[in-house]
Amino acid sequence: MGRGRVMLKRIENKINRQVTFSKRRSGLLKKAHEISVLCDADVALIVFSTRGKLCEYATDASMERILERYERYSYAERQLTATDNESHGSWTMEHAKLKSRTELLQKTQRHFMGEELDSLSLKELQNLEQQLDTALKHIRLRKNQLMFESISVLQKKDKALQNQNNFLSKKVKEVEKELAQQPPLEQQNPENMSSFQFSAYISIGCGEGGDGAVAEMEKQAQPSTSMPPWMLQHMNQ
Repeated sequence: MGRGRVMLKRIENKINRQVTFSKRRSGLLKKAHEISVLCDADVALIVFSTRGKLCEYATDASMERILERYERYSYAERQLTATDNESHGSWTMEHAKLKSRTELLQKTQRHFMGEELDSLSLKELQNLEQQLDTALKHIRLRKNQLMFESISVLQKKDKALQNQNNFLSKKVKEVEKELAQQPPLEQQNPENMSSFQFSAYISIGCGEGGDGAVAEMEKQAQPSTSMPPWMLQHMNQ
């Protein structure tokens, strides 16, 4: 029967763990040497044991030169990718911050609405109650301020209407007083007869045989058709 597959997990037995480390370390160093020789590659291997013991392997290029080469390469690689990912990374971070803040605000809003309170502790509920009481005080204060301002505006309008009403009443009394002091219409124009009096005058004149008077009145009412002397003199010339 073949060997079974070994499950990769930490070896709990300290002695077995140390033995396995020694065997695997030797095999790892051997593999590093083989790949450096067969493929002409620069290999640097660094291993620290659980006790802090250093085990290293480097090709003929030496460990310092390989590490320096690695630093230069990694720095250049980071510089190239930093310019491309800088804006994207900043926007990604900003998006994550805004998302978390939005979720927190939505959760707080639900708490203010009295929802999802089961996860809150007694202290958190007391703080929430205090916040609601403070908010209600501010709301009532603002409401009372608006009500007082509205009442003040209405009182000013009422006072202005009362002043206008008093002014109009005074004007009406002055007009009535002036009308009361004036004489009747017949006394103002005694020469003008009413239509009733004129009809009576005509009837009386006709009844007494005053046809001549009526004719005389009609003759006086007709306009004169004779030309003035200056017009006749002008035509004779």
